[in-house]
Amino acid sequence: MTLNQLKYIIQIADSSSMNEAAKALFISQPSLSASVRELEDEIGLEIFVRSNRGISLTPEGKEFLGYARQVVQQYELIENRYIAGRQIKKRFSVSMQHYTFAVNAFIEVVRQYGIDEYDFSVYETRTNDVIQNVKNFKSEVGILYINEFNRKVLGKIFSENDLSFHRLFDCHIYAYVAKTHPIAKKRKVSLEELSEYPCIAFDQGENNSFYFAEELFSTYDYKRIIHASDRATSLNLFVGMNGFTLCSGIICEDLNGEEYTAVRLDSDELMTIGYIKRKGIPLSPIGELYIAEVEKYKEKVLD
Repeated sequence: MTLNQLKYIIQIADSSSMNEAAKALFISQPSLSASVRELEDEIGLEIFVRSNRGISLTPEGKEFLGYARQVVQQYELIENRYIAGRQIKKRFSVSMQHYTFAVNAFIEVVRQYGIDEYDFSVYETRTNDVIQNVKNFKSEVGILYINEFNRKVLGKIFSENDLSFHRLFDCHIYAYVAKTHPIAKKRKVSLEELSEYPCIAFDQGENNSFYFAEELFSTYDYKRIIHASDRATSLNLFVGMNGFTLCSGIICEDLNGEEYTAVRLDSDELMTIGYIKRKGIPLSPIGELYIAEVEKYKEKVLD
């Protein structure tokens, strides 16, 4: 296995075409194909599936690609720092469930690196995508929650994917609603009261399991439920349909505006906000800074 072979794999995956990858790498397609087959024979797995429609990664290939990207990026860091003698762009990527405070923390990190060159990514996405992005090195960390209901299942998934979960803070459960909602001025609200209004739930796609739900009490038999795919749509539904969702209660008016509020659910159950990362790989300095920014929201957790 050589560094060039890893670079070839990355270029083919990014191009989705052996022809285009060969052109970008300035080598012939037969040479590129032979090098990839040699690598596949050496590691004992098929990285790409070839068909009349083109080339795509196998499930094992996707995992291998994540490791290849990390190795190549680390080599480039060393090469540019000690051989080329120049600094390179700082890189950082985070995936998260739909949490405004996690986006705010990302914004604070970007602001601190505003005068430097950087290549940052943020993915506000489905629960399974958060897990897969960290597993496959697309993101350094993933922000999500666990509670008594999903702890064992998600813990098993984390372990199987060589990930570790790290607690940041615990929260009570709140109904997040528009300030015009009939329950907005209540001190506490029950699930029974909420059942008269539509529950707004984030769609989890093919992994639409109760254990992957971002909303607490996902097994509760709500009379009305609307699945949405993004936070902006959910906010509109809170206003337009008197919808609600169950969440941590941390309000970020800078991003969502001042039209929303959180009402404590009449329950003693807690949710634990934390982050996942690859086992055995320490956080980068930027990763540590990001987690420190997220931890600041512990002070904003409502009683």
